[in-house]
Amino acid sequence: MFTLILLFLLLNIPLIVADFIDPRCFWRIKQNKDEDGNLGSGCSFFIQAVQWPVEKEYFSSILNTQTHTENHKYALVLAFSINEVNRNSDLLPNMSLIFTFSALICDYESQLKSLIHLSLQNHEIFPNYICNDDVCAVALTGLNWTTTLTLYTILNNFISHQFLHLTYGPFHPVLSDHEEFPYLYQMASEDTSLALAMVSFIIHFSWNWVGLAISDNDKGIQFLSYLRREMEKNTVCFAFVSMIPVNMHLYMTRTEVYYNQIMTSSTNVVIIYGDTDSTLAVSFRMWESLDIKRIWVTTSQWAITTGKKDFTFNNLYGTFAFGHHHGEISGFKNFVQTLNLLKYSDEYLVKLEWMYFNCEVSAPKCKTLKNCSSNHPLEWLMVRTFDMAFTEGSYAIYNAVYAVAHALHELTFQKFDNLPTDNVKEQNYACNKLGSFLRKIHFTNPVEDRVNMNQRNKLQENYDIFYVWNFPQGLGLKVKIGIFSPYIINGQQLHLSEDMLEWARGSTQMLTSVCSADCGPGFRKFGKNGMPACCFDCSPCPENEISNETNVELCVPCPEDQYANTEQNHCIHKALIFLTYKDPLGMALSLMALCFSAFTAVVLLVFVKHHSTPIVKANNRTLTYILLISLIFCFLCPLLFIGHPNSVTCILQQVTFGVAFTVAVSTVLAKTITILLAFRVTAPQRMMKYFLVSGTYIYIIPICTLIQVIVCAVWLGAAPPSVDIDARSEHGHIIIVCNKGSVSAFYCVLGYLACLAFGSFTLAFLSRNLPSTFNEAKSITFSMLVFCSVWVTFLPVYHSTKGKVMVAVEIFSTLASGAGMLICIFVPKCYIILFMPDRNSLQMIRKKSSSHAHLS
Repeated sequence: MFTLILLFLLLNIPLIVADFIDPRCFWRIKQNKDEDGNLGSGCSFFIQAVQWPVEKEYFSSILNTQTHTENHKYALVLAFSINEVNRNSDLLPNMSLIFTFSALICDYESQLKSLIHLSLQNHEIFPNYICNDDVCAVALTGLNWTTTLTLYTILNNFISHQFLHLTYGPFHPVLSDHEEFPYLYQMASEDTSLALAMVSFIIHFSWNWVGLAISDNDKGIQFLSYLRREMEKNTVCFAFVSMIPVNMHLYMTRTEVYYNQIMTSSTNVVIIYGDTDSTLAVSFRMWESLDIKRIWVTTSQWAITTGKKDFTFNNLYGTFAFGHHHGEISGFKNFVQTLNLLKYSDEYLVKLEWMYFNCEVSAPKCKTLKNCSSNHPLEWLMVRTFDMAFTEGSYAIYNAVYAVAHALHELTFQKFDNLPTDNVKEQNYACNKLGSFLRKIHFTNPVEDRVNMNQRNKLQENYDIFYVWNFPQGLGLKVKIGIFSPYIINGQQLHLSEDMLEWARGSTQMLTSVCSADCGPGFRKFGKNGMPACCFDCSPCPENEISNETNVELCVPCPEDQYANTEQNHCIHKALIFLTYKDPLGMALSLMALCFSAFTAVVLLVFVKHHSTPIVKANNRTLTYILLISLIFCFLCPLLFIGHPNSVTCILQQVTFGVAFTVAVSTVLAKTITILLAFRVTAPQRMMKYFLVSGTYIYIIPICTLIQVIVCAVWLGAAPPSVDIDARSEHGHIIIVCNKGSVSAFYCVLGYLACLAFGSFTLAFLSRNLPSTFNEAKSITFSMLVFCSVWVTFLPVYHSTKGKVMVAVEIFSTLASGAGMLICIFVPKCYIILFMPDRNSLQMIRKKSSSHAHLS
């Protein structure tokens, strides 16, 4: 079942949209109040079925006797509708409908009571007595709801249920109680979706601050509840709510209050809802006569001109009216003019009812309706007029006639068994049966609209949306600009034609109507104490939070890897900061590392080439080669610190650094011990001499290195180095460095190196004055002094920097300490080997040795 309903709605969407695209434009001339009498009153008609054919001339004779007021149009509509039914032999075979009405009861309730009182005095009617036993008449009224109740009471108390009562006026909730009013039928539907339609319209133009003026009665209060519910769903607020009392005396005492309320309000949009014959209508006419500039949103009953007043075209303001959508009924104007062409001329009819004019043809020829009708508007419109339109009241009469006809059709073909023989009971039974059919009847009228007389089963109405404004001399224009259908999915229920709106108004730009200006992107709103939700203040989003929409209550924090831009309306990815080869600093350090490595390799080649020379032999070739190779690795080690860190490089950085420098420093330590023992060995100390000759000193290097390897293994097992992503230290940047894992383990590695270096420094310092032609003690002393100085300076500088600068400090310390050893120990020897080869010979060594001995 649900699938069938959904399929039905989907199939009808193109029809709805197609009907919306078809332009519909109207115009009329409002009669002056003095000429028209009371414009707010309705009329009462009495419809009967007769067994003879009724020709069109019958209506002509009736209508010619009536007073020509604006209410006269309802009689014309009724005549047109009944004539259309009478010509349909399939609907009412051998039967016709007629109607009667009196212009005297097209006035207020007091005149209706006077008419009843006069009829009683003249014995024209008798209470609870049926004079005609074969007639079940139908009363069709368009009076206000209080007068309708009075007439209903009179008919039921005096005529003993002989009348069924239909109303063509606006729906009123009081009259919908079928238990209390079983013979009363309202043709109009309840405006259950009108509030949603108006709120959707308001949201479309981004309004959220509107005023409301309603009648202070059940109808107005019910609409207020519907409207407030829809407004709360969509965050639309009331700037004011004027509940106009229906009592004229009470209203007159508060007129100034309502005027000040609307004048002092900051809203530009006011909703008007109520009866057009109420004190609310008095207020609305006064507001318009005082030229209060507002955008009025109301129903089609209020889409009337306000009289012959001067007018200045202003496309910023105007009236938007919502009317029940219905099909177009053709032939009405032709029917009326065939009754009496001279009497019902176009000039006369346009004062009674809205007239269609062909805006579909006119729209492409001029950019705006104002341009089309600026010169001689009446002549321009007369040429383009082609039919009379049906207002909601007229359309209700049209459907009421067809409802009665369908009920009579069902009654005629219904077989009755055991009908009462008593005339009174028979008459009451027939009227009750007709009322039963009327209450349940549903049909499709000639313009393909569904009509359901059961109020509970009535579908929600679609609404046409019109733009209405007044021109001088009482000329009113009305253009359909859109449609609202509650059966389309949310968000697409409202369809407005921007082209028709621009053509009608001259512009699509609308005034704003908000309590507070929107909080744009980068701001958040917070409510004002004691004010509606639409009234708020704006404040910038907190640091590193954004809002990319308007009127948000909470800003959204940026992710860890992003930061808020200056406007705080979107997040920007943070730049990754780490030492790269493309960075000038990284490029310089990597170049230095490669240069020192190459230089060390050259020194190694020099020593290998001159390995048989005294200076190379005197300084222990094996230890020299080990030291130079370890220094090459020390200089290459910083290359692991450059580039995007990952888990492998973070581990290799510290292990390679620790092991390479341990080998280098332990080699220097072995050299120092060798020098010291070489000059301290005496004859009895054969064990020490064996230590020097056998090369056992070389085991110092693996032993010391093994200890460092154990320290590194414990470090890696307990808390290995890892990649550290720091997204908070620097705004807009993510610093990627290697976390030491365990700072204590890192200090243990440095501390162990410091112990080896300090030991080497101490022994070398003690050996600085020992006699030897190529004594390295002084060179080792200076190299270890440089080494220790570099790493002592490293600690405070390292802890005071962050990011790639911190990495650069560690690289620079590594290169500086390695360069200190290379320069202090090997550069003097290379200088002698390459540039003073005469000093690198046995003769020079013996000569220097003898001179040293002679001096001593």
